[in-house]
Amino acid sequence: MSTAPHRRAAAVILLVPLMVTLALWAFAWPAARIAPRDLPVGVAGAGPAAEQLEQRFEQRDGAFEVHRYDDETAARTAIEDRVVYGAVVATPQGPHLLTASAASPVVSLLLREAVTASVPKDTPVEVTDVVAAPPGDPRGSALGASVLPLALAGMAAGAVVTLTGLRGARAALTLVGSAVLVGLAATAVAHSWLGVVTGDWWTEAGVLALTVLAIGSAVAGLAALFGPRGIGLGALLMVLLGNSFSGVTSAPQLLPEPVGAIGQWLPPGAGGSLLRSVAFFDGSAAGGAVLTLSLWSALGLAAVLLARRAPAPATEPGEPARGPALAG
Repeated sequence: MSTAPHRRAAAVILLVPLMVTLALWAFAWPAARIAPRDLPVGVAGAGPAAEQLEQRFEQRDGAFEVHRYDDETAARTAIEDRVVYGAVVATPQGPHLLTASAASPVVSLLLREAVTASVPKDTPVEVTDVVAAPPGDPRGSALGASVLPLALAGMAAGAVVTLTGLRGARAALTLVGSAVLVGLAATAVAHSWLGVVTGDWWTEAGVLALTVLAIGSAVAGLAALFGPRGIGLGALLMVLLGNSFSGVTSAPQLLPEPVGAIGQWLPPGAGGSLLRSVAFFDGSAAGGAVLTLSLWSALGLAAVLLARRAPAPATEPGEPARGPALAG
């Protein structure tokens, strides 16, 4: 009796638990270890009060990266430029906390709790949301949920281009065309209908299209280099790791190291960060994400364009070419 079916059954029995374990590690482990790690925050003001605020942040070794500013105006500018997630201003009436829930509602809540716990009990802490999240998505949950559909859209585009046998310029144009249409459709839903993002409509559409293009080109490029195995590798990088390591639902600096940094090197994380920048911060701190997405897109498209078409099966001399099985 052939042992091939038994081997396939054993492979399935072992592979499914392995995949589940990998998925739990990728998604559950970072979520269970959420904590500030070199989180950029600001302290504004002069005198002993400001120095005490800075010392309280620095007492939590490795949790915060403190930036000093002369006054509240400078601290607000740093928040709007995405240099820091928030800042504490030392005033005669007590600490004044500046947050940016548009950058991360989770970080805003964390800073509020940290500052409240660092001052004497019953001391009021004034809080100002400098860059507030949109009313349509005050907790940022809808924006965070948008990463997976974008990853799946890019994954599907790259896989379909590969499985349908498209090569060269035709494959590249198909990837670009599908990414543009996804960007337009996604912006119509997220901006025009749900109000999840509130920046320039066409800029947001371009960001979403570039994100999908980077993912789709990477998958198709890996398939061009490694064959069908490249699709699986692309799914691992873009869907499993890219989505879970993106930090869009919290912040990259809240994820375990080096997960946060790795997530920003992958298109889903870079796309999420870039979308926040153009949607709420007028494009501030967008350069690194644009570069990351552009590199993935360029390298993936180059692999697709340079891939050679598979040669036709050879026939023996004198053997007639095989036609369709049901030829008349």
